[in-house]
Amino acid sequence: MHNFTIGIEEEYQIIDKDSRDLVSHVSKIIEGGKATLEKRLKHEMHESVVEMETGICNTIQEAKAELYDLRAKLIKTAYEQDLRVCGGGTHPFSQWRSSTITSQDRYDKIVEDMGDVARGNLIFGLHVHIGIPSRSEGLKIQNAMRYFLPHIYALSTCSPFWIGRETGFKSYRQEVFAKFPRTGIPSYFASIAELDEYIALLIKTGAIDDAKKIWWDLRVHPTYPTLEFRICDMPLRVEETVCLAAIMQALTLKLYKLHQQNITFRSYRRLMINENKWRASKKGIHSELIDFGKEASVPYETLLVELLEFIDDVVDELGSRDEVQYAWEIMRHGTGADRLLKVYHDTKDLKQVVDYMIAETQSGIPMPFDSCACTPINDVQIKDS
Repeated sequence: MHNFTIGIEEEYQIIDKDSRDLVSHVSKIIEGGKATLEKRLKHEMHESVVEMETGICNTIQEAKAELYDLRAKLIKTAYEQDLRVCGGGTHPFSQWRSSTITSQDRYDKIVEDMGDVARGNLIFGLHVHIGIPSRSEGLKIQNAMRYFLPHIYALSTCSPFWIGRETGFKSYRQEVFAKFPRTGIPSYFASIAELDEYIALLIKTGAIDDAKKIWWDLRVHPTYPTLEFRICDMPLRVEETVCLAAIMQALTLKLYKLHQQNITFRSYRRLMINENKWRASKKGIHSELIDFGKEASVPYETLLVELLEFIDDVVDELGSRDEVQYAWEIMRHGTGADRLLKVYHDTKDLKQVVDYMIAETQSGIPMPFDSCACTPINDVQIKDS
């Protein structure tokens, strides 16, 4: 059997420890982390974002162990630079106008092409790469996987605030990103040749200069032999990231096995899947999604039961049952968005929301704070001003 490897990319917010606002200090983080994080940190378009990526992991346990280790080193590096880092799909009150754009040819071109749409794209996502046997097989999986994207997305929702406002969404990040072209649920492609023809036409006509500027929620990666999931908000806890990645891996293997048995999973039109994505964006795990077969709205929990039953026969093969079952912990305690909204409704203070984001990002992380003059984040208390 093909090894459905896992690679995880997390985008972290860089926070000023006093104001709790975003600060454009990614170079400090990357420079400070050179000794311990090697090449695991990368720039993103805004200098208040740092991307951290794992290597290619063969199992979810390997990915989990690496994430714990990398996150501990990143948090320690931030402390040593008198900064903080945290998860979350948007910052609760930061103004995008204050964030500096990273000076690189790629980002300069994006800003030149899109102006304030690019400058205002101050958001933080989780990208997960699952290894695939071939691009053609990956496209078959992509076509079927589109149906499940809103189900996965709902579990990740973690961006209820935008520039100081409670937005009414559990994931406002996706509404911000929707201003970009070539985003959202991908269309159905009958073959890899059809997909390649589409990409070639965009390049030929000057719409893009390479396939990396197709930013769909799910894509057969243009460079790596992976299927890349891009729909999720950046979670707060490591366990949430691991759970999402485990579900993605299991779904990929399950759909592959069905194809190997010449069993076709029904493909739904993008217009229909978008309806469920909108509902997930608004209410997350508290939404009712459309069951297209029943032609009825169904509580998210019911569809999650069905999803986990669908992949049940492959999770033991992957050794990921515990990680997949963590979805019920998310259902019990709420997604990041649910928890952030509770803190805000209890305190009416967005700075305390940021404190909670920082604390949750370090939750469960063993930190060697004795080697630097730092106060552990888990001492932060959510209290009234």
